[in-house]
Amino acid sequence: MRTMPRLKLDCENLLSDTSMDNKRIIFVPGKNPKPREDQHRALLWRALMEGVRRAEPEIARQLEGYADNFSVIPWNFLYYHEYKDISIDLPWIDALINQHGPTEQDVREAESLHVKLDRALLTLADIFHFLIPLLPEVVRNTAKEINRYFGNHDNIACEIRELLKKELRPLLSNNDKIMLIGHSLGSVIAYDTLWELCHLEKLPGKVDVFLTIGSPLGMNYVQRRLKGTQDHGKKHFPTNIKKWVNISSVGDAAALDRVFLDDFCPMLKLGIIESIEDHCQGIYNFFRNAEGLNVHRSYGYLVNPAVGKIIADWWQA
Repeated sequence: MRTMPRLKLDCENLLSDTSMDNKRIIFVPGKNPKPREDQHRALLWRALMEGVRRAEPEIARQLEGYADNFSVIPWNFLYYHEYKDISIDLPWIDALINQHGPTEQDVREAESLHVKLDRALLTLADIFHFLIPLLPEVVRNTAKEINRYFGNHDNIACEIRELLKKELRPLLSNNDKIMLIGHSLGSVIAYDTLWELCHLEKLPGKVDVFLTIGSPLGMNYVQRRLKGTQDHGKKHFPTNIKKWVNISSVGDAAALDRVFLDDFCPMLKLGIIESIEDHCQGIYNFFRNAEGLNVHRSYGYLVNPAVGKIIADWWQA
């Protein structure tokens, strides 16, 4: 009789382990060259684990054994034909991991008048596109890369989306549990890919959570170029998302329009998505490097407990 509780516990653990095996976290990076795939994946996983640990330490301990359930779509080398030297970011990521929240200086810089003026200028340019050439060089370069993606020059956008499709097709067909994370331009790639999978390929299945961080999907400039923008009704949007969570940090210019619910609320009215949530108040990305504070970097988003909480809640659901 004394062996029964142990047998029951072992069975519960076995069932729990089995249920976690079909959970997958897929990360689609933003623009710019990245380190080699295995190196980049390890850095992102480290930051993600730290964010979950800060939000839910017990879930982080469970998640530690499932590193193989995390994958990164390596589209950046296909796009830029070069890798980033990993040694450039390593000391700054170490510093990020060892910093447990924004400093007063981080908050001041993220909320500075200079940042607010830049956002105001970007907002005008998002409405009046002829102003884009007057923007700072870094913004002009971002617009140029977005145009290259949407223009599908040399079929590059199709090739990039195919990388993500190869990852998603078997998981969706198998009805696996999927969290799809899109950072910056990666969120646009993920959105377009989901639209093509449901409307062009008619693939069944849905992702559990579409988590967008530092995303430009709220911008008029981007929305007018998305897949489905010329269609109506359900075909206007991806229909293979159960829950959409959008997170943007204070001062992130790439996430110019930080509230997605107003733009994508027809998805709720059409009954093709269960919920759309925006988390954009009091969230600080405190990644720093030699160039100073960068409130847009993916590592800074992933270590934030707000992001970690979303991941932890999905993992234990």
